[in-house]
Amino acid sequence: MGTTKTLQDFITTQSVQVPVLSFVINLIVAAGLAFILSIIYTKFGSSISNRKLFARNFMMITMTTMLVISIVKASLALSLGLVGALSIVRFRAAIKEPEELAYLFLSIAIGLGLGADQTIITMVAFAVITGIIWIKHTSRKTEENHNLYLTVTSHNPHKTELSEIVEALKKHCSNVSLKRFDETKEVLEASFVVGFDDFQQLNQSKAGLQNLNESIKITFLDNNGVSA
Repeated sequence: MGTTKTLQDFITTQSVQVPVLSFVINLIVAAGLAFILSIIYTKFGSSISNRKLFARNFMMITMTTMLVISIVKASLALSLGLVGALSIVRFRAAIKEPEELAYLFLSIAIGLGLGADQTIITMVAFAVITGIIWIKHTSRKTEENHNLYLTVTSHNPHKTELSEIVEALKKHCSNVSLKRFDETKEVLEASFVVGFDDFQQLNQSKAGLQNLNESIKITFLDNNGVSA
C-alpha cells in the first residue's frame, strides 16, 4: 500500500518548470529551420502536387511538435497521458507521394530535437540532410530537367485504358514514367513524367493521345512551374 502511494505521489509531483528563455530560443530556431525546409522542398522537391502550398504546413507542424515535447518532458504524468491520447487521436492526410511523407517526418524530427533541448545536434543533422538533398538535386542528369509532367484524364462513356495511353506515349517519348494512377467508374486519371528530344515529339505524342479519344484531356506541366 505504501509503495503504491509513493509511486502515485512521484507521478503527480514529478514536474519540472520549462525555462522560458530556452524555450523561446528553441521556438525561434524551429520556425527558422522549418522556413528553410519549406524553401528547400519547394525548390528541390519532385512532387507533382503544389509544393509551395504543402510546404506551408512545415512551420506549424515543427513548432507544434516542439511545444508538445517541451511540455511533456517536464512531467511524467503528462508523458503517460500523451500515450493515452495517441491511442485515441488518428492523423489522416492525403499523402500520395513518399517524398511528402519524408519531409513531414523531417519537420516532426526537428520539433522533437528542439523540444528535447538538443539544439546543436538538431541543427547539425538538419544541415547534413539538406546538404545531401542539394547534392542529390545538383547531380541529376541534365536531360531530366527537360522532362515534363503529363496528366491524362479520360471520362466515360469512352474511357481510355491505361495500357493504351502508355503505348501511345512510348511511340513518341524518349522516356515514360508513371507517377500516379487513379480510376473510378466515371473517370481515369494518370500522371506521368515524360521526356522529349524536341518539340515535334511533344506534338506527335499529343496527337497520338487525341487519336485514342477526342474528348481526352491532356495537361503538360514544366517541373519548374509546379511550385508556383
